[in-house]
Amino acid sequence: MLLHVIARGKIARSPEAELVARYEKRMTWPVKLTELPETGGKIPEPLTPHKTVLLDERGKALSSEDLAETLEHWRDTGTRETRFVLGAADGHSEGERKDADLLLAFGPATWPHLLARAMLMEQLYRATSILAGHPYHRAG
Repeated sequence: MLLHVIARGKIARSPEAELVARYEKRMTWPVKLTELPETGGKIPEPLTPHKTVLLDERGKALSSEDLAETLEHWRDTGTRETRFVLGAADGHSEGERKDADLLLAFGPATWPHLLARAMLMEQLYRATSILAGHPYHRAG
């Protein structure tokens, strides 16, 4: 299953960009990164079937294990692409929230977009490592 991260705003050369690249390089699942301008720009058409996850402060805070289980279930039931969408500063519209398969939050705190992108990549790497039985995730 393709893990497709779609983010508003350019990450450019930054410490966060280095973290994103580090986790992208370590991923064993196919991963695609798409950057869109802050406003406008067209989100590419998805593969079918697909799932959409919006990073949203009003979303569910999943443990790494729960995220791994969700990805495993979607993969094993035929999902070909899971899209993780980070919105612009104003977040996502009500329509986008309603249409999403999952609203995901990294806790109640508000995070800078570039840091949230790096955190998402780390969590995707961790979730896929859990599913592979890799020792990166050392849950007790």
